[in-house]
Amino acid sequence: MIEVVKSVIQDKFGLNPDEPVLVGLSGGADSLVLLDILRRLGYQLVAAHLDHGMRPDSRDDAASVKNMVNDLGVEFTHERVNVVEYAGAHHLSLEEAGRSVRYRFLFQQAAQFGAQTVAVGHNADDQVETVLMHLMRGSGLSGLRGMSYRSQPNSWSDEIPLVRPLLSSWREEIEAYIKERDLQPLVDPSNLDTRYYRNRLRHELIPYLQDYNPQVKKLFWRMALTLSDDYDVLTARAAQAWDVCLFDEGPDYVGFSRAGILALPMGVQRHLFRRAIYHLRPDLRDIDFNAIQRGLDFVHAPSRSGECDLLAGLWLKLEGDMLWLTGFDAELPVAQWPQVLSDRTTHLPVPGMLRLKNGWMLRAESEVNIEAAHAEAISNADPYLAWIDAADISLPLQVRARRAGDRFRPLGMAGHSIKLSDFLVNEKLTRRARESWPLVVSGDDIVWVVGYRPAHRFRVRADTQEIVRLKVAKSQ
Repeated sequence: MIEVVKSVIQDKFGLNPDEPVLVGLSGGADSLVLLDILRRLGYQLVAAHLDHGMRPDSRDDAASVKNMVNDLGVEFTHERVNVVEYAGAHHLSLEEAGRSVRYRFLFQQAAQFGAQTVAVGHNADDQVETVLMHLMRGSGLSGLRGMSYRSQPNSWSDEIPLVRPLLSSWREEIEAYIKERDLQPLVDPSNLDTRYYRNRLRHELIPYLQDYNPQVKKLFWRMALTLSDDYDVLTARAAQAWDVCLFDEGPDYVGFSRAGILALPMGVQRHLFRRAIYHLRPDLRDIDFNAIQRGLDFVHAPSRSGECDLLAGLWLKLEGDMLWLTGFDAELPVAQWPQVLSDRTTHLPVPGMLRLKNGWMLRAESEVNIEAAHAEAISNADPYLAWIDAADISLPLQVRARRAGDRFRPLGMAGHSIKLSDFLVNEKLTRRARESWPLVVSGDDIVWVVGYRPAHRFRVRADTQEIVRLKVAKSQ
């Protein structure tokens, strides 16, 4: 068995014998065998034990683990945490709470000791149980690939990898190694408690499946290995899509181009969603099919509200082509929109240029070729361009934000007016962009709601002799 573990370490980890390896040591068979093998292979080790405080004799177990480590001549660190209290405070199951506090402790200790990695004792049987758990929960590739030999970055560190050197070793091989080496692991009675989901799989479901095929565990293990390779290919493709579709991100939000997402193959769309959720909720496990499908359904056919409650306090919000995945109370940026620089009215000469916020420029130009300008004005479909009849405006034009009581007569409404606030709502301009949205005005009349429609009164007509072209664009 030691040769199998040595091969895994060489092929998949490339550990340096001169740098510390922190081993998560429960005192059970798997972690004790891992510690013993790594010691025999000459690695510099730190054994880290977390007392979960869930049993009256857990302190005795911690003392026994310390004695084991001392007998092996390995450095030891430990801590006690009340997992029951932690689970209640964070609304987690005992299994999830135990996992959370255990890995947080291990990576804290790894950083403190300058360890090159955290090594844990998951074995091939654990892999099969993990795959079955995900299968029963309707997971996609991300779950059916099971656990990775090496995870970096992970939920606890971007720099320190989590490694599983025993992932190719079966439980029966570990038990044989224990007998051969005369090791004395602790026995955790909770491993026999079928109230825990994983234990039911181990003691009830897997033996049942073995009645149909005695090799079923090896088949699931090989399937996970194959799907892991497929997952790596998809991950690389999704990473490329992320770079193309992402336009903004922060600690509690990510923003994508909806059009960019829709152009992707469906499998990549699903993977992109999973990555985005993981980006904001790295501790979240078992992201199920329904949550991903609910998000994709929203992208393909948005609701009238422009919002979708996804999961775990995350929401999808659509603003034009901008799709946000965000925490409910996140303050989203406004840097992507043109916004006026101040509350004051600013002059826009013709010809001339005015700087707006966030790198946008507003230009006004007098059109010389009236015939060409007529044709362009009639066929224009660009919301960031507007042609207006110069005879109807008072120069200089002015640019300001909206005011209480503003009304607007949009092109296409035959001169009828509408509250500007209603117009902006109808055009689905997000609330947080409305207050400082730039308006081009002449006197008291709105000439152009920048990025939307010009006013009906200032439209280019057949008898128009002078034309002003307005354009807003990001400065280069």
